[in-house]
Amino acid sequence: MIRLGIVDFDTSHSVEFTKRINHLGIGEDQWVSGAKVVLGFPGTSAITDQARIDAYAKTMSEELGVTLVQDPAEMIGKIDAVLIEAVDGSVHLERATPFLRAGIPMFVDKPFTCSMAHARKLVKLAEKKKLPLFSSSSLRYGTELVEILRRPEETGRVVGADAYSPASLHPHNPGFFHYGIHGVETLYTLMGRGCESLTCTSTDGTDVVTGLWGDGRIGTMRGTRAGGHLYGFVLFGEKKVVQSSIDARFIYRELLKQVIQMFETKQSPLDPAETLEIVAFIEAAMKSAAGSGRRVALRA
Repeated sequence: MIRLGIVDFDTSHSVEFTKRINHLGIGEDQWVSGAKVVLGFPGTSAITDQARIDAYAKTMSEELGVTLVQDPAEMIGKIDAVLIEAVDGSVHLERATPFLRAGIPMFVDKPFTCSMAHARKLVKLAEKKKLPLFSSSSLRYGTELVEILRRPEETGRVVGADAYSPASLHPHNPGFFHYGIHGVETLYTLMGRGCESLTCTSTDGTDVVTGLWGDGRIGTMRGTRAGGHLYGFVLFGEKKVVQSSIDARFIYRELLKQVIQMFETKQSPLDPAETLEIVAFIEAAMKSAAGSGRRVALRA
């Protein structure tokens, strides 16, 4: 059984992931096997109020069987892998570095980081230590996305895609780093790497990014803050166009299957180069929006 630690409880993911991994407080159809969360560090947050963090900590310790520590470093030597769950992406480099230096593989929840500088440092350190490192939105493993990509013969080559998701804002996770990351991950799941430049039109209620891939394909991401909200996509294939919303009921379960498999095999399910490009995409979108929608090249 793989022993897991969770760092930071300022998101519901800390509790929801533990329920699924530890098989407590949730239906069997949500269970994920192969690991157990044994240690947790509640932490503090610039985004989530302390009362909520304390409530999550109480649930983790009293209902889900997780021993709490006062310092993340206390976990080293007592866990086999770690999940960095801070909702504030700006602290991920700080939180992750001691574990990578100690040779502990990890999952870093979205957003991976809030800057290319931090993202490159994390990837470089993991490569130096030859450790698997994985970051993803759970939307990447939505059933509708996974199923359509399993049957490429139905659509033919993907020639373009539109993705959409809510995109609330927070200064500690600027632009799409806060919540629009879900839609960006959806877009990259369909299109893959290779975006070279983009434009972003931004209003109070909406951001629309149009990316130009190096092979001439175009992908768009609409992040919404006004009106109705939904996760979904349109895939434009050589043979067929597919439109679908994404059912979120089992996305945590499916993501955690990938996470635990990575800890078992020591192989990340996603090339870190794609994660770096996603960070570059979001940075470029912010630069474009600040420049009244000018075209900006990605710097991955």
